[in-house]
Amino acid sequence: MKKLTHVDAHGEARMVDVSAKPVMLREAVARGEIRLQTATLKLIESQGIAKGNVLAAARLAGILAAKKTGELIPLCHPLLLTHCDVNFEIPRPRDRIIITASAKIAAQTGIEMEALTAVMIAALTIYDMCKAVDKKMRITGVQLVSKTKK
Repeated sequence: MKKLTHVDAHGEARMVDVSAKPVMLREAVARGEIRLQTATLKLIESQGIAKGNVLAAARLAGILAAKKTGELIPLCHPLLLTHCDVNFEIPRPRDRIIITASAKIAAQTGIEMEALTAVMIAALTIYDMCKAVDKKMRITGVQLVSKTKK
């Protein structure tokens, strides 16, 4: 097993020092889904949710969350994203929304936490906006799909 980088020799949490690492182009993609009732999905698609355009709000919330990840997760480095995108897919049998987020940066550290945060906050925004009409929604399967550096 690899040594944990966020723990010092005494077992205390610490921020990793990346100052000696080279700046590289880094990209991460994360994915997750929110399961919901078909009737809820129809309301989302027809703009029938009282709080407004659910997917537009969720996209903006996810991007904003990615930009704020260093403020939300204590040991994450604050990063200046060069790109973030949040997309939605509604597969058959139309009982879920798949959320995919990608984030890019030229930096000394990875960007996967930002992509994961974007997915989670987009899903939570959908949940919040639809909770009045669907009490059975579930956020599930949030995971890192890929991370690359060049």
